Amino acid sequence: MTDASQTLDRYYAFLARKRRSAIPSGLKRIPALNGAMFGYQADVTDFLLRIGSGAALLDTGLGKSIIELEYGRVMVEANHKSVLMLAPLAVGPQHEREAAKFGIEAKYVRHPSEITGPGIWITNYERLHLFDPGGFCALILDESSLLKAYGGKTSKALIAFGERVRYRLAATATPAPNDHMELGQHSAFLQVMPSNEMLARWFVADQSEMGRYRLKRYGVEDFWSWVASWARMAGRPSDLGYSDDGFILPKLNQDLHYVNVDLTLGRAGGELFRAVDTSATSIHKEKRRTAPARAERIAELVAAEPGEAWVVWCDTDYEADELTARIPDAVEVRGSMPLERKEERLVAFSTGKIRVLVTKSSIAGFGLNWQHCARCAFAGLSFSYESYYQAIRRFWRFGQKRPVNVHIALAETEGVIWHTIQRKAREHEEMKRAMNAAMRRAVIEREMKIPYRPRHVARIPSWLKEVAR
Repeated sequence: MTDASQTLDRYYAFLARKRRSAIPSGLKRIPALNGAMFGYQADVTDFLLRIGSGAALLDTGLGKSIIELEYGRVMVEANHKSVLMLAPLAVGPQHEREAAKFGIEAKYVRHPSEITGPGIWITNYERLHLFDPGGFCALILDESSLLKAYGGKTSKALIAFGERVRYRLAATATPAPNDHMELGQHSAFLQVMPSNEMLARWFVADQSEMGRYRLKRYGVEDFWSWVASWARMAGRPSDLGYSDDGFILPKLNQDLHYVNVDLTLGRAGGELFRAVDTSATSIHKEKRRTAPARAERIAELVAAEPGEAWVVWCDTDYEADELTARIPDAVEVRGSMPLERKEERLVAFSTGKIRVLVTKSSIAGFGLNWQHCARCAFAGLSFSYESYYQAIRRFWRFGQKRPVNVHIALAETEGVIWHTIQRKAREHEEMKRAMNAAMRRAVIEREMKIPYRPRHVARIPSWLKEVAR
């Protein structure tokens, strides 16, 4: 071997040492998985069981529920110990119904006293403090985007609880657009890498964007390849090497309804019209002024289709008050209500007992499957694209058979909010393309690493035997 080739080999070895990837610490042997799973779902579940602690970052409607439940079933059987699954409000009973449909034993509980032995036990995030992590071999976070608040009380509690559980699974739809901190929190929860180390390795603080972290240009591919070492990401089955047949979303119609406002109200001295800036204080005042007009427009839309189920999203209690005063059969779910009442009303809408539901995306915008509904309205918007995206995805998801109509009521002075949402939507698509490209690379590497297993005994031709002599 020449000196040049030795130098090159040492350089390649150096690069290999620099590359970070999650180390599998899960099961060595995976039993037969649920026959009701699609091929890509079985592949994701197999990967998660082998990695031990990993993430399923699959878009809405791709079947994260059965992946979570099957992961839990296998972990219970392999460890002879219980699995705890945390879910948003009213989603627990939904998972229990899903489990029964697929022949998996799982039960929704409100208190640890209801646990009777090894099994999958589902409860709400709000009840986490009641449970002892020592009693579980695995922790499953459904709609794990709750981890994104770096330093937040919920995020800290989940990471601390997970540290005392051997295996961890985090499942959510595609993370918030360009909110890489959410991925850092997932990595910390899964004990792959602390979030501050992730930031130091691949990110730089962009002072032109108020210090927001952005990926270093040369690190984009390496970063997403690292994520792919501990997560499976997909917006459609083809991202994992499978056919998209049966996974085509219906049409999404988004209609803006601008309501007129009196710009002479609230003006400062000497001004012909009041000025509206993008500060939180100014936007809040404007939303309060325009709430009646926006609610009136939404009520007209709901009344025009009395045979349709509707969810009307609002941001504030005063918007909810305006809506329920104008929509006769509307039922509200408010944050100040007891957990049991909120859960009861959300389940009632899911089963068709309530036609019009008024609530906030922070309460019901995650995890719930409402394909029976194809109409929703926003009585206003915040600057959070994630809240808007997740709220729409309760209806516009794989399995929805009809076009979904989304109505947004805005005052003329609130157009900046919609433009911000559209910008973040474009950023979201860019992020998804980078994630999916990394996933396709992982699929190619997986296919290239299939070991050669000869099935036929090779025979040496007689003429070659003669030559050998």
